[in-house]
Amino acid sequence: MVALLAVPLGGCSFDLGSWGADKEKPQQIAEKPTDNISARSVNDSQGYATRGQVLAKSGKTEEALAEFDRALALDPYNVAALYGRGLVYQADKQHQEAIADFTAANGLTPQRVEPLLGRAASYLALDKTKEAAVDLDEAVQADPNSAPAWSARGQAYERLGDKTRAAESYGRALNLRPKDENARSGLARVGGKAG
Repeated sequence: MVALLAVPLGGCSFDLGSWGADKEKPQQIAEKPTDNISARSVNDSQGYATRGQVLAKSGKTEEALAEFDRALALDPYNVAALYGRGLVYQADKQHQEAIADFTAANGLTPQRVEPLLGRAASYLALDKTKEAAVDLDEAVQADPNSAPAWSARGQAYERLGDKTRAAESYGRALNLRPKDENARSGLARVGGKAG
């Protein structure tokens, strides 16, 4: 079931441009959070987060984690670094750490689908299906046009045995993204009809 979530989540992995990541190169490395967050530290933090995203995309997860840690040492409120580090933790099956980062990112940017979807995927990996369903309910309220959120919500409700909600969710996912094979097969499993 978690493997099925990888496809919907793949579309949002490290595409954090909407969070304003700056592409300038950082000039300093800080080891621990600073007491005063300056414009420069925020700018440098964004640079580290961007570098972390690039490293993660190329499969260099240890280096990516180091860059995300540097970013967060300079600016503990850097949502892109929290989200990116959460995705790396999730890929390494460190779901508790991923949940902590997705929770922090969600607290800083309520009503964003990405952290909710990420946290839900980790909850599902840990068999915490009720918690995942709560996050996915919030995600589809935040963005009713998010096909990945609807598809993942279908998976959660299918695991909970709620075929009605699962079918509704898979159907909404298919209406938004007609070629979503995960939603199509999920809809078939719960006995729903496309359309």
